[in-house]
Amino acid sequence: QVQLVESGGGLVQDGGSLRLSCATSRRTLSITAMGWFRQAPGKEREFVARIRRDGYEYYAEAVKGRFTISRDDSKDTIYLQMNSLKPEDTGVYYCAADRVYSGAYDTIGEYDYWGQGTPVTVSS
Repeated sequence: QVQLVESGGGLVQDGGSLRLSCATSRRTLSITAMGWFRQAPGKEREFVARIRRDGYEYYAEAVKGRFTISRDDSKDTIYLQMNSLKPEDTGVYYCAADRVYSGAYDTIGEYDYWGQGTPVTVSS
């Protein structure tokens, strides 16, 4: 089992920034990859970013150039730095852990453990 706890969400104006954190109960170096997803009201949960154990990063097209995923293995924590936020970035952001890569890094089914989510609201 891996427990994940997100924090850092909140209300921000259009163009603002937020940094989300995800603390893990297991050493991040022992996890194949960590990801961030988001779910807007009335919509399905969607992939945002992923970082592998070796540090390789993946991003959804909608956030490329604005969001940065990172990890601090000394703290067993991953982060999502979100800049130039837009109202369409509003949603609940979830952290997820992938034990074994199955070939579909941007799908919900790839990930084995999920946090409870942290809400982000971007006002226009």
